[in-house]
Order: sequence, then C-alpha cells, then structure tokens
Amino acid sequence: MTAPIETTEAQPEAAPEGAGKRQIEGRSLGQIAWSRFKKDRVAVAGGIVVVLLILVAVLARPIQALFGLDPNAFHQDLIDANTSLPNGGWGGMSLSHPLGVDPKFGRDIATRILEGSWVSLVVAFGSTILSNVIGAIMGVVAGYYGGRVDSIISRLMDTFLAFPLLLFAIAISATLQGGAFGLNGLPLHLSVLIFVIGFFNWPYLGRIVRGQTLALREREFVDASRGMGARGPYILFRELMPNLVGPIIVYSTLLIPTNILFEASLSFLGVGIQPPQASWGGMLREAVTYYQVDPEYMIVPGLAIFVTVLAFNLLGDGLRDALDPRSR
Repeated sequence: MTAPIETTEAQPEAAPEGAGKRQIEGRSLGQIAWSRFKKDRVAVAGGIVVVLLILVAVLARPIQALFGLDPNAFHQDLIDANTSLPNGGWGGMSLSHPLGVDPKFGRDIATRILEGSWVSLVVAFGSTILSNVIGAIMGVVAGYYGGRVDSIISRLMDTFLAFPLLLFAIAISATLQGGAFGLNGLPLHLSVLIFVIGFFNWPYLGRIVRGQTLALREREFVDASRGMGARGPYILFRELMPNLVGPIIVYSTLLIPTNILFEASLSFLGVGIQPPQASWGGMLREAVTYYQVDPEYMIVPGLAIFVTVLAFNLLGDGLRDALDPRSR
C-alpha cells in the first residue's frame, strides 16, 4: 500500500512591508534644494524679509498715491523756528508721522524711506543683472574655448579688477550729472549708477563661471553634444548655461546687498541720487549735520540699509548651502 499523499494548501505570500502606502517618488534637484532650504530657518526668515522689501519697493508709488503721501512735502509747523529741529522728542514722532520728520524741512521720514526703497532696489537689481549678463557670457566663453580666448578674457578681467572702482564711479557720476545721452534728472542718475556699478563688477562673476565651466566642459553630456555635431554656441547656451544657474543665483543674492551699499555710498558722497529725490544714502548725508542733536534721523535710514543688506546676505547663504551642500 502506498502512503497517502499529503496535500498542503499554498500559503499566501507575505505582503511586503509598506504595501498599499504611497510609493517612493524621485525628486528633482530643485525639490531637493528646496527641502534643504526650508530647514534653514534663518535663511527662510531672510527670504521673507526680502520678499516684503520687494513688495514695498514695487508698491511704493501706488501706496503714496492711495494715501496722498508726498515725500517732499514740507511741514514747517512741525519744526522749531529757533533750532530747525522737529518739535517734541524722538525726532517729532507722532501718529501722523510714526518715524518722525526730518530737521529744517519737516518732511515725513517714513514716506521718504518708502520712496527710497524702490530707488535702492532698482539700482541694485539693474546693476546685478548687467553684471550677470556680461560676467556669465564672458566666463562661459573663456572656460569653454580656453587657449588664447581664455587668456584674453582673463587679462581683461584682471584689468577691470585693478580699477579703483569707487574713485572711477565718483568721477563718471560727477561728470554726467548735468545731462547725457538725452537723459537728465532722476532717469540719468539711475542709468549712470546701474551702468557704473554693473559694468565694473562683472569680472567677479566671470571668474566664478569660468571655473565652473572648466569642470563642466569635460563632462559626458558635453562630449555627447559634440559627438552629435553640436556647435559651440549651442553647447554654451543650451548645455552649459543651464548647469550654471545655481552659482549665478547664489552670487546674485550676495551681490545685490553689495550694490545697495555701493549706491548708498555714492549718494552719501553726493554723486549718486540727487535731492530732492529721496534715497537712503542721501538721507544719511543730510543726517550728518544733525546726528548729535537728532540721532533718530540717522538711525532710521541706517536701519533700513542694515536690515535690507542683512536679509539678502542671509538668503544668499541659505541658497548657497541648499544648492551646494559641500560648501558648508
């Protein structure tokens, strides 16, 4: 007799742990950088302040029109005729003038800070864009082609870096104060500052882009483009430039506060934005005469510059760490 064959029922396979849950999804480089950036609370705080400053600058003129504010309106009734100082303490602070009024003329400081915000950011962003365009193009061309092209562009960078920029900017700005290129007044002052600051600052970004390009030009995707018959301009602007966006953005956020300080310095020296147009540097220049008897007039524009520069620097540091963790 044969032993009965025992049959066993097939046991169901154990379900893999996590089945039925959301599957793991790949993340792009942008998503990874954003997740890193969100963890840096200081950088996020700086970014929030930067966004608020940009909104204030963009909406400065509409806000003034909506509330009937005039940065150049005199309020002689708020000024002591004997001392030319604001009546009351703390620079004449009141509900109508929360940041006080300036000496001698009685102009509302809050309105003038609001008006000066868009001037500083227009000059800073305009000059940064000009520097980035020139520096990125020159840097990527020098790094990709190398040889004689690299030598010529590198010597050009060295020449620009040797210029005493502040003295050169003072000379050009002072020479063009009367009028030039069919412009005068505020449009001329803004254009001159953007050109002077932006045109002479491009070698810094150019060197950064050149160094990155020297590493990228040996990568496989560049060799693949060459193998498919792509020419130099296509490789420069379609293959290399997209991979240089990160360093350019980081450098831009660090260059903008430098340009804000540069514009304020030129206005403080009297060769930047000219009165009666409000600017933070111009307000500091006017406050020098009164800082001992009315320190509030110097503190307010000084704090505006300090907070703006600090916020951009914190944002730039956070973006650098998020886009390139190895830089920590």
